[in-house]
Amino acid sequence: MTPLLSRRAFVQGSLAVVGAAALGRVVRAADAPAAKAGFRLFACDWTIQKTCSPDAFELAARIGLDGVQVDFGRLKEGVTTLPLFDEAHQDRILAASAKHGVAISSLAMGVLNNVPYKSEAATEQWVRDAVGVMRRMKVRVTLLAFFSKGDLVDDEMGLAEVIRRLQKVAPAAADAGVVFGFESWLKTPQLERILDEVNSPGLRVYYDVGNMQKVGEEVGAAIRRLGRERICEIHLKDYDDLYGKGSMNFPNVRTALDAIGYRGWLGIEGVKTPLGVEPSIRYDVDYLRPIFPKLA
Repeated sequence: MTPLLSRRAFVQGSLAVVGAAALGRVVRAADAPAAKAGFRLFACDWTIQKTCSPDAFELAARIGLDGVQVDFGRLKEGVTTLPLFDEAHQDRILAASAKHGVAISSLAMGVLNNVPYKSEAATEQWVRDAVGVMRRMKVRVTLLAFFSKGDLVDDEMGLAEVIRRLQKVAPAAADAGVVFGFESWLKTPQLERILDEVNSPGLRVYYDVGNMQKVGEEVGAAIRRLGRERICEIHLKDYDDLYGKGSMNFPNVRTALDAIGYRGWLGIEGVKTPLGVEPSIRYDVDYLRPIFPKLA
């Protein structure tokens, strides 16, 4: 416990150390731009091991998060729909959010990683039906995930089918005042192609800084290129370590977000929890808060 407590005291004092090993230098969190506050931090419910569970909100409140991204859940044997399509379960999630004072930042359909949108007929209906769920739960964004079996890199046929399906559903999302966020291993030029071909305000990019760094993008430049109008929400991630100890330059991310005028939700989707889930996510929150000041 001593190293963690010392680190918190260090961050809360005024300095935070970022990525010295990978970046070959140290950056102070206090050196991040001093533009006005306005960021809210959430964790993905799967990151805190509470997928599609009301219990995520109690844990998020203890950690000090502003929100939770709620996954639609996983298919169970013999069932053809996802848990969050059940209105009674939606109500349990909403009640937990209200009870603990932690918002639902957005929804996510992670099941598309293993039941691909590009090929499985059932997924078209799931995505269409997600529009109604967003409206009922008063949530603006649903993340559509395209990894693993749903990956679109070097899959022109799969990409063409995804575009065809999104062209059908994105206008319905726009009419309802909600947005689908598209997250994949595709780089910015390919993401721009999808957005251009779908051509609807109901579809935007869900940008994950860790994923895009992993495929070789310069994150700050990509954020500036896409701009605020094409990014609906952002995942903060470091594949290497706890935040501030790995390779992601979070002050650089802040500078890019300032450049495009982005304020709003930032999501912790941690892949490293060496201290255990709760203390690791709290550590990450303590590191991020000075860089991304809380919405007043």
